[in-house]
Formats: sequence, structure tokens, C-alpha cells
Amino acid sequence: MQTEPAPQKLRKHERRERIVMELRLRPHVRVSDLSRMFAVSAETVRRDLARLSADGVLDLAHGGASARTPGRYPTLHERDCERREERERIGQRAAHLVNPGETLMIDSGSTTLQVARFLAIDRIPCTAITNSFPVAMALGQGENIDVIVCPGEYLPEESAVTGTDTTDFLARHNVDRCFIGASGLTREGPSETVRGFAAVKRAMLHQSGFSHLLIDGDKFERTGLSRIGQLSDLTSVVSDCAPPERLGEALSRANVEVLIAEPDQSLHAAQ
Repeated sequence: MQTEPAPQKLRKHERRERIVMELRLRPHVRVSDLSRMFAVSAETVRRDLARLSADGVLDLAHGGASARTPGRYPTLHERDCERREERERIGQRAAHLVNPGETLMIDSGSTTLQVARFLAIDRIPCTAITNSFPVAMALGQGENIDVIVCPGEYLPEESAVTGTDTTDFLARHNVDRCFIGASGLTREGPSETVRGFAAVKRAMLHQSGFSHLLIDGDKFERTGLSRIGQLSDLTSVVSDCAPPERLGEALSRANVEVLIAEPDQSLHAAQ
């Protein structure tokens, strides 16, 4: 009698990607079904669903999870109102990495917006390419900052552009360093939830001499919908706190420097 092959064991991020894929095919998934599918315990599945729910990817429901209705992921404005002090510290620390005269790429996001703000406040002369209109406007307040805005398809909820026109434009430029954000960071690498943003971030990483991921500690060990790249694609991670031990060890093995944005009274004076 022939037996069915045992389900292939998946990594955590692979399981979560499969869960999201299942929700694209049907409106509801059950814990018991996913447990059998992945050959893991129901508790493991519940942890996966809880994390995806925290990342804004799905809604928890009795016995499982449901596909999140369109538009439920927080907008740029909504994210900008959360953990603002931590993101300001990160932005200020990241701005101090820029040397006068350097060329930059800065992607769209509530934390990268703070980099632009502090570059303008500190009047650091540079040339910056961005797909974000708020970032461009913040940079425009500074003296001797040349701003180049990417073409692309406009996303109103993000006040940014994305798509093939954006990534093709980025691929035609080389810069000294880039600053990107992410929805989450795990040992597998950074990931992104906003549709189309992962491709933009990947393009920026590929065209930059130094690549800096700006992320607050609340996003450590979280997983977004799309992988951006590997840890080795990063030069540094700038955060408001140290990562968990295992993630910190993985970053060290990948030769990624962790820069902690300590509280600074001068930050409040700049407001």
C-alpha cells in the first residue's frame, strides 16, 4: 500500500508566505487545516497568524484567519503618528552618516522621512533621489540639497511612486549610499508589506555603495509580505534599540553594523 509523502518542512517565513497565498485563493483559512498542511502544531500556526495580523496582512477570526479587506494597512500618515520619537532619533542618527557632497537614494516611509528632515535641518549639501513626495519636500527645505524625484505610478495612500518606470530610473543611477525602511526584519532579511515597495528598495540596494536599513525595534522579528533581500545586502541597521540576540548574531555573521540611536536632547531642540 502506497503512503502519501510527508509534507515538506518549511521555514517560518516560507510558512507565512504560503498562508498569505492561501488567503488570496479563499477568504478564510483554518488553524487545523494549516497545521496539517505544514505538519506543525496548531500553536505554531496561531503564532504565524498573530504575527501576520500584527503586520497588517490579515484579520484573525474564530479558528483561523480571514483575508484583510483592501486599504486596511496603515497609511503613511497613520504610521507617521506612531512611535514618532523613536523614528526621529533613528532619522537623526542616519543623517549623521552622510558626508557633504554625497549622492543618496531615499525611499518612501515614515522613518526615512525623518532622515530627509534632519538632512535639511543640518544643511548637509548632497544630491538625493527619492520616490517619495514628502521626502522630496522635506529635502527641499534644506540649502544646497539637489532633489531628483523618480517617475512612476502614484500611490495616493503613500504619497509615492512605484512600478517599472521607478525601478528602471533607479537602475540608471549610482549613488554613495541609500536609506530604506521595511515592514519587518528577521534572520532571513528585511521584508515589506506595501505592494510594489520591495522592488523599489531592492533597486536602491543594488545601486548604492553603502546601504542603510532604518527600522524601529518594534519591527524586529516581523515579516512583511515581500522579501526585499538578504542581511548581507545591508551595510548597517539603524534602530532605536538593539535587536534580539539571535537576530543580532545573524547580523554580525553577515557583517552588518548595528547603529543604536540613543536619546538626544538636541533632537527636541530641533523640533
